[in-house]
Amino acid sequence: MRTKIAESSRKNKELIVWRGKETQRIEAFSDSVFAFALTLLIVSLEVPKSFSQLSDVLSGFFIFGLCFILLFQVWYCQNLFFRRYGLHDIKTIVLNGALLFTVLFYVYPLKFLFSLFAVGTKLSVSILPQEVPTLMLVYGLGFCAIFLLFAYMYAHAAKCADELNLTELEVFETNTHKFIFLTFVVVGIIAIIVAFIVPPQWAGPTGALYSLTGLGVSMVTSRREKIRKKRFPS
Repeated sequence: MRTKIAESSRKNKELIVWRGKETQRIEAFSDSVFAFALTLLIVSLEVPKSFSQLSDVLSGFFIFGLCFILLFQVWYCQNLFFRRYGLHDIKTIVLNGALLFTVLFYVYPLKFLFSLFAVGTKLSVSILPQEVPTLMLVYGLGFCAIFLLFAYMYAHAAKCADELNLTELEVFETNTHKFIFLTFVVVGIIAIIVAFIVPPQWAGPTGALYSLTGLGVSMVTSRREKIRKKRFPS
């Protein structure tokens, strides 16, 4: 699957020559961990024995779908990193291990948070208003940790420029990806702070602040593209 994604992605305007042509054991292990994380999301679902239970299960699949999309995005980002650089040194293994650990930790808070949308079903969860800021803190810390680790991984790749024979343009693009992931971290920190500033009953809606990642990434990408065109006019 990783190979097919690599082939299709090369058709896009990729400024970094992909060096990860073969799937390494670290990637195979990572795929297993992501698969296990998805299993944890659906392990509580049972075969329905009535229409009422079927309705509850359908609500559960909606929640599963939301969680699946987020986890798939994390997996895809990790896949792109290994396709671009093919690194499997000890530091990359440690950072990737920390990423996988965080993903597994992130699963249950993620599912609990989205289960709040299943109001009126057996899948709904209970939480007191004063507990919502703590929930947003746990979710935010997981969110920030994941993308901070991605930023570290790209920073490490930039430091391995000589080993990987990266061109100046590739180093520039590598740092651009690092800044993009740091943008996610900044948005996560802002969301956590706001969740504790506003009254507890308004802590939940602060989750909408995560949509600012789109704006932040757009600003960073636009800025870096202007710099790139000046520095690398060709």
